[in-house]
Order: sequence, then structure tokens, then C-alpha cells
Amino acid sequence: MAISLDAAASAMREAMRETVRRYSLLYLVQGILMVVTGVLALIYPWIASVAIVRLLGWLLVISGIFQGIGVIGARQVPYLELISAVLAIVIGLLLLRHTGAGLLFFSVLLIVYFMVEGIVKVIFALTIRPFPDWGWVLASGLIGIALAVYLWANLSTISDWVLGLLLGILLVVEGAALTCMAWHVRREI
Repeated sequence: MAISLDAAASAMREAMRETVRRYSLLYLVQGILMVVTGVLALIYPWIASVAIVRLLGWLLVISGIFQGIGVIGARQVPYLELISAVLAIVIGLLLLRHTGAGLLFFSVLLIVYFMVEGIVKVIFALTIRPFPDWGWVLASGLIGIALAVYLWANLSTISDWVLGLLLGILLVVEGAALTCMAWHVRREI
């Protein structure tokens, strides 16, 4: 049983490495875009925070409208589903109208995002090691987890611009890690 688990883990690691090799250009582009977006968030942290809350608000409103149209148009769907559509619209409008409350909501979403993204990057890095520059990906995951813990510990005192700053840090670190790894892999090909 232990041999089959080792063989399965080895096969999964090799599949992940092959995926990175095959899609190294996409990883490179993703990394560069993350760095650029992160730098913009670092330069304009307050704008980044408010812009994301507004974007989320508009996405909820538009999603709720389309969901409502779909529910009304489908006769077999119970109208209780309409509650979900109305709720999305109401929450979206509240986020658009009360950005400050939206920033608290956004803070909680960022905590979840930082933590999940950090854990995923750590697992990814440990899976592809000893791949070139895998340590950078591991470090970016650990930084994501640290940012989640920091944000959680300071949630009651966090200011608007700090959210954009933390998001910028994560995007730059993860983007740089992906860019380094993909660049190294592309040079080997």
C-alpha cells in the first residue's frame, strides 16, 4: 500500500512538473500581470481597495439581475430562487453605496483569499520541488499565509489603504515567484 501511495505521489509530482513545462508561457504572462497589478495596488492602495469593493458590488448587481431574469424565465424553477437574486442585488447596491462597510466585508474576503492562496502555493511548491525556483513559490505561499494572519489580527484597526497595500504585496510576491519559475523553465526548453 505504501509503495502504491509513493508511486501515486510521484506520478502526481511529475504531472505537475509537466504541466508547468507545457504552460510555462501562461505562467510567465500571469506572473507579469500579477506583478504589474500588484505594483499599481502598492502605488495607489486606497484606490485599489475601493475599486475592488465597487467591482464586487457591480458584479453582484449584474449577477443578481441575470439570475432574476433566468428564474423568472424558467417556469420549473421555484420562485424561492428569486430570493437569492434579490439578495445579490441588494448586497451589491449596499456595497456600492456604503464603501466603508464594503471594506470590512472585503477585508474578510481578503483573509480567506490570502490564506487559501498561500496554502495552495505552499502545496504547489512542495509538489513540484526540486523544480527550478520552487522555493520562491513556497516563500510566496508562506507570505500569503502571514498576510492573512496579520490582517485577521488587525481586522478591527485596519484602514482602507492597508487592504490595497497588502493585496499589492501578495500580487507582487506571487507574480515574481511565478515569473521566475516560468522564465527558468522556458530557458531550459
